[in-house]
Amino acid sequence: MAASPLDENLPRHVAIIMDGNGRWAKKRHLPRQAGHVAGVNAVREVVRAACDAGIEALTLYAFSSENWKRPAIEVGALMGLFRLYFRNDMNEVIERGAKVRIIGHRNRVDPDIRAMIEEAEVRSASNTGLNLIFAFDYGGQEEIAAAARELARAAKEGRLDPETITPEILSSRLFTAGLPEPDLLIRTSGERRLSNFLLWQSAYAELMFVDTLWPDFGREEFFDALKQFGKRERRFGALPGVVA
Repeated sequence: MAASPLDENLPRHVAIIMDGNGRWAKKRHLPRQAGHVAGVNAVREVVRAACDAGIEALTLYAFSSENWKRPAIEVGALMGLFRLYFRNDMNEVIERGAKVRIIGHRNRVDPDIRAMIEEAEVRSASNTGLNLIFAFDYGGQEEIAAAARELARAAKEGRLDPETITPEILSSRLFTAGLPEPDLLIRTSGERRLSNFLLWQSAYAELMFVDTLWPDFGREEFFDALKQFGKRERRFGALPGVVA
């Protein structure tokens, strides 16, 4: 394993909105598909870098629930790349000690993709390295609404006193239950919005918007983001130098 050129002031959980594949391809007069292919290469490099750096959790926004609105040919291409990554890279990911987890909905994807997801989760279940999370067919608002529905059902059935509901209890009903909340959220391509990604979990995340298009975001750029995070002072609502 390659050494990480970083100090110990690392985020436990890094979340990334992988944006800019289409613009990367357009700049090169290539079809959008070429940008998505290049984006998969960036995923590979960043996952390796996160493993080498000793990051506890890495969440990648792979496919949003709104992405179904894109042209069918592009959705099909994205699903094909998801298949390709799981077929070609999952052995390496698991051998590196990563534990794979998919958050989002699975009932709208083809059965073979669902089977790949479940196989990767089962094969990596006992791993203790990087928690590698793919947000796939995921939307933050729907995640929160689903958690609220679950709590409402429990209250209606007498299994939960509504007065006892805390942020921690709601968090335990989210897809990310059991994971640390993101310390650092990166969005590539220069766009500055969350796009319905980890809305609840990112309440105190450090946000980093970089101009680099996702296919050009590799190991060096990932380490640079971690270094920048290390220089930030996190307050969590407290005064400077006083963290609760």
